[in-house]
Amino acid sequence: MPSLPDGYRALVFGASGAIGQALCHQLQIDPRCASVVGLSRDSVPGFDLYSEPRIAACAQAVAAPGPFHVMLDATGALTLNGRGPEKRLDELDAEHLLNALHLNAVGPSLLLKHFVPLLASGERVIWGKLSARVGSIEDNRKGGWYGYRAAKAALNMLLQTAAIEIARRRPLAVVAALQPGTVKSALSQPFVGDDALHPKDAAQRLLAVLDALPAMGRAQFVDHLGQHIPW
Repeated sequence: MPSLPDGYRALVFGASGAIGQALCHQLQIDPRCASVVGLSRDSVPGFDLYSEPRIAACAQAVAAPGPFHVMLDATGALTLNGRGPEKRLDELDAEHLLNALHLNAVGPSLLLKHFVPLLASGERVIWGKLSARVGSIEDNRKGGWYGYRAAKAALNMLLQTAAIEIARRRPLAVVAALQPGTVKSALSQPFVGDDALHPKDAAQRLLAVLDALPAMGRAQFVDHLGQHIPW
């Protein structure tokens, strides 16, 4: 990532998933990247999106070597407890909706809370979070997928609000909600065809897009081709 300082340090949340693994690999083979920390529920240290104390402890555990320049959040789930997205109103269930919101919006916002302080100051830094086009309220023309849509829309608002605050102390920060495209992964497997992107291709595109984004003092919602998506 040429836009970041030489010897930059990177951190990837959700490093055990298809896109998270691919992002870690692409960063590891960048000769300008000094180190990559991959975190997941099963890593050491690890975190749990349902447990703020574990998130806080994980942040404390990785803080010592020094500040990070790029943090990428590849967490999220479309199917929860074996149940996929709701297609109709009569499928709505309060517990399922709350789980979707916690995993896809509340948990990632707590990662922001505890890990943003570990970003470098006075230098260009990047926070990229996988979102989804279905989280766009303006772009919603098909309906359905109630919980996942609502969770990603909530995530986008939380990210936008955090970006405004982050810019006050780190005016060179880039904060982005990312649409990775339709990617072959365990998350999307029941819903995609053979034309889905390989995780490696998605990771390369996302990193190139992030590298080119300017710091704007606000979050940006972009796809893997660098096209802006309406909030």
